[in-house]
Amino acid sequence: MDVDDVANSVVEQNVEPAVQSSANPYGNAFTMKETLLRNEAEAQRVINLASSRRWKIINPSKTNSTSEPVGFTLVAGENSLPFAQPDSWVRKRAGFVNAHLWVTPYDPSQMYAAGSYVNQSTGDDGLPTWTQAKRSIENCDIVVWYTMGITHIPRPEDWPVMPVHTASFKIVPSGFFTQNPALDLPH
Repeated sequence: MDVDDVANSVVEQNVEPAVQSSANPYGNAFTMKETLLRNEAEAQRVINLASSRRWKIINPSKTNSTSEPVGFTLVAGENSLPFAQPDSWVRKRAGFVNAHLWVTPYDPSQMYAAGSYVNQSTGDDGLPTWTQAKRSIENCDIVVWYTMGITHIPRPEDWPVMPVHTASFKIVPSGFFTQNPALDLPH
């Protein structure tokens, strides 16, 4: 990620319900809690639907009109956790499936989430190995790794050809504009 330069950081966002009180009489208010992820170990994160978890890649040195850092928010789509056992070969060889989000400092020798040879791997390469160093990911050139998984439960309609199963995510601007940029489109 290079958000307005290479010195970037990642902030995790979690929604929390506000306590019902005179300030929240109907009990429908909520707040957004932001947590800066400081190193690779902290940045091994799993989606949390209960808190509408998302991640914002920011440039702390570039602020917008509200004095907030400019950034892009990674919004998860359909996803799942791995159902293979933790000590299975698939999870040893492709350890990146153990988290939905990983963040590492940029290293040109680290190109593939599972390492160079996933099918022949003994599980000693890739994101789980690289992130053991707990390198800083604060205000530096970072790589954001996002893992999408689906759990396909076969059904009769999948035979003889399985239809498409879509997995996706969005990266949306967060704080670059002072208002919706589509408001000034010609009629």
